[in-house]
Amino acid sequence: MPRFTVIVPAFRVQAYLHACLDSVLSQSFKDVEVVVVDDCSPDACGPIADEYARRDPRVTALHLPRNSGLGPARNAGMERATGDYLIFLDGDDTLLPESLQAIADRIGATGDPDVLMYDYARTYWSGRSVRNVLADRLDERGPASFRLADRPELLHLLMVVWNKAYRRSFVEAEGFTFPPGYYEDTPWTYPVLMSAGSIAVLDAVCVSYRQRRRGNILSTTSDKHFDIFDQYDRVFAFLDARPELAVWRPVLFRRMLDHFCAVHASRDRLPRPSRAAFFRRATASCRRYRTPGAPVPRRARLRHGLVRLGARRTYRALAASRRIGDALRRGAAALRRAVRGAALRAHYRVQLRLPLRPRDAVFAAQGGGGYTGSPAAIEATARDLVPGLRTTWICEPRHAHTVPPATRTLAPGTFAYGSALARSTYLVNDGPFDRRLVKRRGQVLLQTHRGTPLRTVGTDLLDRPAAARDTDFEQVLRDVDKWDFALSANPHSTLVRERAYPSAYTTLEYGSPRNDVYHRAGPADVARLRETLGIPAGATALLYAPAHRDYRRVQRSALDLERLIRVLGPEFVILDRAPRTPHARSGSGSGSGSGSRTGHPRIIDATGHPSPETLALASDALITDYASLMFDYVNLDRPVVLHLDDIEAYEAARGTYFDITSFPPGVVARGQDELFDIFATDHWRGSRSAQLRAAFRARFCPYDDGNAAERVVRRVFLGETDGLPLPVPPSARRAVVPAQQNPAGARVAQG
Repeated sequence: MPRFTVIVPAFRVQAYLHACLDSVLSQSFKDVEVVVVDDCSPDACGPIADEYARRDPRVTALHLPRNSGLGPARNAGMERATGDYLIFLDGDDTLLPESLQAIADRIGATGDPDVLMYDYARTYWSGRSVRNVLADRLDERGPASFRLADRPELLHLLMVVWNKAYRRSFVEAEGFTFPPGYYEDTPWTYPVLMSAGSIAVLDAVCVSYRQRRRGNILSTTSDKHFDIFDQYDRVFAFLDARPELAVWRPVLFRRMLDHFCAVHASRDRLPRPSRAAFFRRATASCRRYRTPGAPVPRRARLRHGLVRLGARRTYRALAASRRIGDALRRGAAALRRAVRGAALRAHYRVQLRLPLRPRDAVFAAQGGGGYTGSPAAIEATARDLVPGLRTTWICEPRHAHTVPPATRTLAPGTFAYGSALARSTYLVNDGPFDRRLVKRRGQVLLQTHRGTPLRTVGTDLLDRPAAARDTDFEQVLRDVDKWDFALSANPHSTLVRERAYPSAYTTLEYGSPRNDVYHRAGPADVARLRETLGIPAGATALLYAPAHRDYRRVQRSALDLERLIRVLGPEFVILDRAPRTPHARSGSGSGSGSGSRTGHPRIIDATGHPSPETLALASDALITDYASLMFDYVNLDRPVVLHLDDIEAYEAARGTYFDITSFPPGVVARGQDELFDIFATDHWRGSRSAQLRAAFRARFCPYDDGNAAERVVRRVFLGETDGLPLPVPPSARRAVVPAQQNPAGARVAQG
């Protein structure tokens, strides 16, 4: 008997069915059977199901003699099910990798509940993925399992069948089946949740819910949407037969009203001639099942009242007035933005006519991000070395807490921001400032860049459209022409950037200030950082930090971290700093470096952590691919492992300045299994790894000695050209060792 039976109804989903079935059969958790129910589909769904059944004995292809709809198709699948738990998956949706393992682990940890609820993400045709906005309802804190009465907020989640796993013996004992017609999930999910003796939750995205542009049943204009009334009749009939569940009537009455209003408001569902009849049916159902008692949001009270009264004309007028009001508010907001923008531009022009402030300096990093990188290291050193210097950090308000108290913060797009850019003598950034910046005579602009370039940058991207996308190269060159100084970490960076960013600026080949911390922090600092990140004492922490893929619209992790953590064993944790597509984060982590995105207790989501230097110091080894962090990380003299499973595609899309496989900072894996072997055999920290790291550090870190920021400040802010701190010889440099590896607190020389 398998642990899970996954039931997949299939009707007109031939374009998606392969991906759906592959997402189940490729799971690392193998104790599963799949029942594909061909609902007499007119396309190739039936042959596809047969093909999979021939290839994999876990698949059963079931062909219905006539089209019956989702509900009867699922019933047919349940009749063939033998698994302990039932999982329903629509033929155009997919399971995320490791979902079945996560579901199985959570079921085991919560005592085999009747129902396990898990999360989903909506995936659009563009590749954009958005997690359920009510994911906080799936918080795993509290009792492992419970009754619905203990957590009624779960009813706010999408009441669908496919975001839950059901204990088959519970379903069979209660006699639950699906009715025919649209909205068949409604008379299943409510009775199931109300009847369950034990419910558990899993705070992890397990299902990718495809949002099809066309062809979705709920976006089809049809009178079949009137089926919703029959479905709620079934729900209330179930309550009538179970007097002990009468306490749920007020809640379901309110949910029913909300559902009716949503269907009526949708322009895609009801034919225009049928809308009045739908409203009348809604009113009749409301009068029949009215049960006050559940709280109703103020915005919905009037709408609900009008439905109950049957006042359709007033309801329509109210809806029209709201649409007009929303349009007016949007127009007013646009006007306010336009007026404010004009005022800001006028203010900036006035400020440009006022004298420069000789002791003012503006710093920024990561396009308005937190206090990090070389600009932060230079700002801290400048405050110490330059008498009377007043520093300002430009960042979004959400990052203001990262800035030291002695430094003023300014948000982009404010009047004070315009004044600072117009009148500060020193401007320091690791990227471009506002494109409307007017470089004044007497202003000094220092470009620090963001590390050593492996990937193609600047004007070298002209013949790489996949990476350049919509880059305005004329604007890039206008920005470059404003630079007075450009910082370089090594001769390689100097040669690359002077060609890729051609102009008359002066290159300062002084090392990378953001790496100074690697030579100044002590074991106690590392221990504090590890505690802040939630790394257990004595654990070996691996930092996973791959580069952004220009050839992918949607950023996906190339590494199965949950499988890796199982290979590594309980003494390891992973700091996950993989790039994410905007709005595509699939986990519940806060982005501050705490919390697990996957739900695994030994995978810490560090996606939004503001400081890669902090993560590097806290870790014991780095797993990356093409990210410039590798050039900085070798200063710590800790192992680096490269995972280059797509190097051909990356080279074709982005290009690199040298062959990283012929001169790597550590051992190289060309595939996931090879990487697992590297860790399983301890090659990741062997003598060969140390030799590669030493050669890489000698070539790319000749000036990284902890004094780079001081050299920059003395040259740019104090005008000193002689007597700058000379680079410390490599043999005399010290790299801090993680506290748990060096309990005596010693430092280790980099030979």
